Amino acid sequence: MEIKREKYLNDLVIRMNNGLIKVVTGIRRCGKSYLIFNLFYKYLLSVKVEESCIIRLALDDDLNENLREPSALSAYIRSAVADTGKNYYILLDEIQFAISDDELKNPDKPKKIYSVLNGLLRLPNVDIYVTGSNSRFLSTDVMTEFRGRGDEIHILPFTFSEFMQGYSGDIYHGWAEYTVYGGLPLILSMQTDEQKSNYLQHLLKETYLKDIIARNKIGKSQELNDLMLILASAAGSLTNPTKIVQTFKSIVNSSISINTVLNYIDYLKDAFILTEVNRYDIKGRKYIGSPNKYYFEDIGLRNSLLNFRQTEENHIMENIIYNELRFRGYNIDVGIVEKRTKDASGKEKRNRYEVDFVATQGSKKYYLQSAFALPSSEKEQQEKLSLQNIGDNFKKIIVVKDVIKPQRDNDGITTIGLFDFLLNGSSLEL
Repeated sequence: MEIKREKYLNDLVIRMNNGLIKVVTGIRRCGKSYLIFNLFYKYLLSVKVEESCIIRLALDDDLNENLREPSALSAYIRSAVADTGKNYYILLDEIQFAISDDELKNPDKPKKIYSVLNGLLRLPNVDIYVTGSNSRFLSTDVMTEFRGRGDEIHILPFTFSEFMQGYSGDIYHGWAEYTVYGGLPLILSMQTDEQKSNYLQHLLKETYLKDIIARNKIGKSQELNDLMLILASAAGSLTNPTKIVQTFKSIVNSSISINTVLNYIDYLKDAFILTEVNRYDIKGRKYIGSPNKYYFEDIGLRNSLLNFRQTEENHIMENIIYNELRFRGYNIDVGIVEKRTKDASGKEKRNRYEVDFVATQGSKKYYLQSAFALPSSEKEQQEKLSLQNIGDNFKKIIVVKDVIKPQRDNDGITTIGLFDFLLNGSSLEL
């Protein structure tokens, strides 16, 4: 069954012929190539674009190795779009293969491929779409090398809703599967647990880690692996480089430096393995320094790092809700609410409460708590406490694993079941 990925296809469609280079980024094997080479290609044909006017090139294919040299690629495309009476659509997959080793070793050195793309963009009859799997040499360049002519679309692995489009069982078995093996597209085509776990572990070691190590010239790969284990174990928990260094010293007897930890985290973020979420003082309207939180782009990769041992559903659920909010286009922070009280002696106390997610999109804002279960009124009040102390009128939501009808209390706090939240694209408005 084909997963339509309508959200991302629409992201491309609304950007057609906008005079910018459409940059599709995302972790390897998340479906970027399928999006532009299949789904978008079929759409172009459906709106009567001639097949000869669609130029598709996968630069990671050895058959196109000669076109990885930017000048050769430029000459090939320019010759293909010579008919000025027609409009052409250029689809280039894994553009980072057109960046030379010398350019990779010297981050400050201009990269020829960006000059080529900027030059092609000046042609009046071309519309350009490129994909890449590394943010340092692609998405961060959207605003610099492309000189304001880049337009990024970041694509995630399947959300739970997309996953269920291709899953043959019910939502409960689907959830059990998704929380273990995640949403990389090929997982849906595999039949056994052994196939899925082997695929994820091999992909992690032979593709992602090797790519990060080679690109960044990492000598001590074991330290990188240990750091990933630490971050995987602490996914969704507040942490900082100092705490991580202390963990290295106490657990693996390593004297890794804070700078090395910071660099390694940047490498993992650049490869789209994980994302970092900052803390935001809601009442003070300012960002707070570390500790921050880290979430994994795909929960299956996180679990494979830990050999599928630490699969606590509450932490995994929080990571999945975070990725769902990203999929819907929200900017996300961890919220902090401060409340001042006085003790019996009259001494002022400052209490800080955490809001799992502050999700913003333009003028829209939502506060969300991920609560695996609310087994008692005490637990329910605990989850609501931070939301009750925010003091503004933006919507406040608690997502629970239980199957319940959405309900709103006297404080305006909405409680919604997890499946209603994940499977209904309008669930924030319930």
